[in-house]
Amino acid sequence: MTAANVEQVEERLWALLDRYRPELVDGTIYGVPALVWPGATGHDYFAALKRGKEKVGLYLIIADRYPEDVALAAEALQSRRTGRATFSFSSLDDELAAELGSLLDRLLVRYRAERA
Repeated sequence: MTAANVEQVEERLWALLDRYRPELVDGTIYGVPALVWPGATGHDYFAALKRGKEKVGLYLIIADRYPEDVALAAEALQSRRTGRATFSFSSLDDELAAELGSLLDRLLVRYRAERA
């Protein structure tokens, strides 16, 4: 995996997340760039991205609160889950990106409802 490939994966993940702006705003969690509900603090983020040398970590703490939404995702996406709230990507093809987009859409509905 080259640095350029990891950078492309990160850019593609941000492109998926960018569609939730301006409803969500930039924030950080432990110095990691995140998208959050305006005024949210601490661990109350929607998604965070951290690029490593060989993969990009997508942190979705909300995925841990709604396992039934994750269970609806294809096995190819579920296999990228490396922790309770972490998904790791060394590549992101169109099919996987579409599947991730569907999961993000479901989780955003949940995240929004928690703030209503």
